[in-house]
Amino acid sequence: MSYVDIIIPFVGGLALFIYGMQIMAQGLQNAAGSKMKQLLKALTQNKVMGVLLGAVVTAIIQSSSATTVMVVGFVNAGLMDLTQSMSVIMGANIGTTVTGWLVSSVEWAKFLSPAVIAPVVLMAGVVIMITAKKVSHKEISSIIIGFGVLFIGIEMMSDAVYPLRESEVFKTLFITLGDNPLLGILAGATVTAIIQSSSASVGILQTLAASGLVPFDAAVYIIMGQNIGTCITAMLSGIGTSRNAKCASYMHLLFNIIGTVLFSILSIIYFKMLNPQAGFGTISQTQISIIHTIFNIATTALLFPFSGYIIALAKKINHASVQEEQDESELVHLDDRLLETPSFAVQSAVLEVVRMGYIVEKNLNTAVEALLQHDSKKIEKVRKREVTINNLCHSISDYLVKICNTHINEAENSVVTSLLAVITDMERVGDHCKNMAACAEALEKDNVFFSDSAVKELLEMIEKTRTSYDSALKALEYSDTSYAYDTVRAEDIVDDMEDKLRAGHITRLANNLCNVRSGVRYLDILTNLERISDHAMNIAQVVINENRKAQHFHEVTE
Repeated sequence: MSYVDIIIPFVGGLALFIYGMQIMAQGLQNAAGSKMKQLLKALTQNKVMGVLLGAVVTAIIQSSSATTVMVVGFVNAGLMDLTQSMSVIMGANIGTTVTGWLVSSVEWAKFLSPAVIAPVVLMAGVVIMITAKKVSHKEISSIIIGFGVLFIGIEMMSDAVYPLRESEVFKTLFITLGDNPLLGILAGATVTAIIQSSSASVGILQTLAASGLVPFDAAVYIIMGQNIGTCITAMLSGIGTSRNAKCASYMHLLFNIIGTVLFSILSIIYFKMLNPQAGFGTISQTQISIIHTIFNIATTALLFPFSGYIIALAKKINHASVQEEQDESELVHLDDRLLETPSFAVQSAVLEVVRMGYIVEKNLNTAVEALLQHDSKKIEKVRKREVTINNLCHSISDYLVKICNTHINEAENSVVTSLLAVITDMERVGDHCKNMAACAEALEKDNVFFSDSAVKELLEMIEKTRTSYDSALKALEYSDTSYAYDTVRAEDIVDDMEDKLRAGHITRLANNLCNVRSGVRYLDILTNLERISDHAMNIAQVVINENRKAQHFHEVTE
């Protein structure tokens, strides 16, 4: 028996198994893309919904590690607090058991034997992929093809390890792992940490079990170790994140360690004292699925009432504050981890664009104050914040381009394209705020002032411009067309005011009724206010158009 002849096919089968999971998961994610926003909203309802969400998302993407990495990204992006993330982490451990049941289906559903079903499934998937015209049908083909590739990987691994059933070395190894619980846990944790997928790790264990190599007690300890090993991915993803995001990765580790310690003690008592013979028999693939499922559900049920204490312990370990102060120039909602689930990345991008919009609004208010109060410090604030706005614009643009390079559906692509247009309008509003600050500086330098009547006129137009822009922001934030139409109405008033005030002021200038230098600045300010309102109108129009497209997309898909 040549170990090279075993290792190479086994590694190839493992690669196909993992690749098949990824293809199937990507197809499921894309097919469920339109529902991801509703799932995220459901999360905010209560902790039970969070557990359900964690289980569903993990079942879709076939990896609790990937789910937890997303959770770290959500916390880092401000989409989720620690209480919500704890619930999702608990649910992720339940959802990861789905892959084990797929693998063990060859035992409890004989007709699903990889040798039988894989070629049929692959052919069906390819036929759908070639003939499908709708994007949704192509996503279904990806799910089917991934399923077929996964089963071919299982078949290759099973064939590769079959000769090992006669190996005394492997039999002795697994007996040792069963006799020494710590070694069994370490073995499971190490293998899972290396391949960074508990689903794949359980699949490997089931493949070995199918060859009659794995004693019952060894399998139990290895399964528990796999739950610890899966934490390595989340721990690595926490590097370079906020303290609260690091807390999420610590919570995942603590949850799995506590669960493993508790059930390891119970298992040791059972196998060493109560029923030693139970550990000697070999375990089947289906039994591994049952134990894996019971262990994860029981751990979640047992620790669910104490989730607050786990969060507190994670905070203590990480010295995390409840809320961290964030610099305006730092991206709050955008995290590359979210790109693994593009639907969530799109939602986080919307939040970040809205945040940028409110920073621009703050600069508008500061520019107005600098203009009316002749405050040089506020002029400087406007200029500094303008640099922040420009940096945000570039960073958000880069992130939106990254989203475009992922697998997003037509509706999501439309949203991303619209957001690119929106941040351009916001950046231009910021430029007009800077222009107004420059006007304020020129007035201060020349030591000239507007008359009371001119200030009164400007205040009226400023107020309508603010209303226009603020309504546009609310329309974007809440995806509410009623706010968008408020912007339309305000923008029409601003246009009329600009025409009327410009004509009246030109008449005053012609009659030498006001200072020329202040008069020129007055006209510049009118122009900038009118342009700000125009850009607000553009943002509102994007919301109106997106709502129409969403309605049309919903009608077509139905």
